[in-house]
Amino acid sequence: MKLWRELRPVLLPFLGAQPRQLALGAALAALTVLMGMALLGLSGWFITATALAGLNAATAIRFDVFMPSAGIRLLALGRTASRYGERLVTHDATFGVLATLRERLFRGWAQAGAARQLLARPSRLLFRLTADIDALEAFYLRMLVPAGAALAAALLAGAVLGAMSLWMGIGLALWLLVAGWGIAVVTAARARPAAVRRAQAMEALRARAVDLVAGQTELVMAGRVDAERESLAAADRHLAEADMRLNRLEAGAGAAYGIAGTLTLVAVLLAVGWLAGEGAIGAPGAALALLVALTAMEPFAALRRGALEAGRAWLAGRRLAPRMAMPDASAPTRAPVGDDESALRLHEVRAAHPGSRVRVLDGVSLAIAPGERVALIGPSGAGKSTLLAVVTGELAPRSGEVHAPVHCLLTQRTELFQDSLRDNLRLADPAANDARLLAALWAAGLAPDVRALQGGLDTRLGEGGLGLSGGQSRRLALARLLLRDVPVWLLDEPTEALDTATAQDVLQRLEAQAKGRVLLIATHLRREAALADRLIRMQQGRIVAELRRGTPAFEAALSTLRPD
Repeated sequence: MKLWRELRPVLLPFLGAQPRQLALGAALAALTVLMGMALLGLSGWFITATALAGLNAATAIRFDVFMPSAGIRLLALGRTASRYGERLVTHDATFGVLATLRERLFRGWAQAGAARQLLARPSRLLFRLTADIDALEAFYLRMLVPAGAALAAALLAGAVLGAMSLWMGIGLALWLLVAGWGIAVVTAARARPAAVRRAQAMEALRARAVDLVAGQTELVMAGRVDAERESLAAADRHLAEADMRLNRLEAGAGAAYGIAGTLTLVAVLLAVGWLAGEGAIGAPGAALALLVALTAMEPFAALRRGALEAGRAWLAGRRLAPRMAMPDASAPTRAPVGDDESALRLHEVRAAHPGSRVRVLDGVSLAIAPGERVALIGPSGAGKSTLLAVVTGELAPRSGEVHAPVHCLLTQRTELFQDSLRDNLRLADPAANDARLLAALWAAGLAPDVRALQGGLDTRLGEGGLGLSGGQSRRLALARLLLRDVPVWLLDEPTEALDTATAQDVLQRLEAQAKGRVLLIATHLRREAALADRLIRMQQGRIVAELRRGTPAFEAALSTLRPD
């Protein structure tokens, strides 16, 4: 029950994503096994019966060779078709399910605080999205499908022998299930610690390899490159030890299945020998029973790989389950947008970073009217960016009320993707045509640069927007902002690291396009704060002063900010 509770948020969407395809794939797998067993058994029966019939001319003439041979051909062709269909259906269904789970995982990450976690642990979360999601296929392809096929094999073997002797058929079916599934369960239990260690070692190996490659200059300068290499080698040793343990378990499981298969064959041989001696069956029936018994343990042996991967799949399920669960819609962190006079409102908001008890916002109340422009100023760590994170929903407040209309965020970090200029712009408006995209580029001052490119809007950018300068990237981000027709723009140091001329041009264009919209700017630059009608000074997570344009205090506060 505990295992089910841990894996339920993962297994339910897994099995519910494409239930018909998953069930069809399992049925085809079972049909393939049954046809293979029937093909071998019927072939043995036919060869034995033909040999006996050929001992004298009378029986040879009467013996019908056409029906059995037709059955053999039908089973051979059917087994090939069902095997192909099983591989096609099961893998297609699995890929579809994994894609659905990745989307569900993305939606799970699209909750408050997810972006901060991604920035803090990108390699770990990427591992969740790739290796951990891929590990879930073992639940279906390596465990459920082989277990179902093995059950079908046990039932067929029991039915064949049961037609000769009821109690022998029941005994064979029970023996196959107990021995075949029992070996898999014992192997899974013994392999689980090693599989977990292997998954953890693989994750550590990848993370440390990335750290070594990405930070090699800093490591050399600090004299820590040898220590990082040793750390990488230690992770590799742990991975090798886990692999060795799993290989020994696999060999042991293979030997156990071999012994179980031999015991099964010996027992069936004795049973059919006794039945033949009693005259209950003939030689062809004995051959049929022996060959069916010979193949009956083979489907159970296919569970060996699933047993070895069960620990890894269990660990992946435990890791992913919290994010696979649907978000709690009842959490009262954000108030619905109403028809009051404030475009944006925070009331007694208190917030802290995940895992910390230190409040980064402590009782913040702020109301911004439609069309008003407000700049948040104060020293680093005062809570400016945190307040924007609360408004956007990136950070959930511990208490208080947030009333935020639809908004758009522009930060100093421009997120561009390895795609065309057109598709990078269409992130803001997927339905926008080229005329609308070019209009936004003209408004952002980037249209002449785009026209000069050979591919125009079809020009593909490299990773992180490679191919554009810093200023061009910021203008592209501004054009994307302009494509979002929303009443509130949130700006977090939007011209940081730009040269003065480029920054002033970006701000002028932004101001020209922002008419009638709310601007909430977090800044320590004079040129950005100069756009505001009101300055909000923050310190230690609190609002300590509100200064309006036209007052001496406003001008004095503006003069203290960092100049261009």
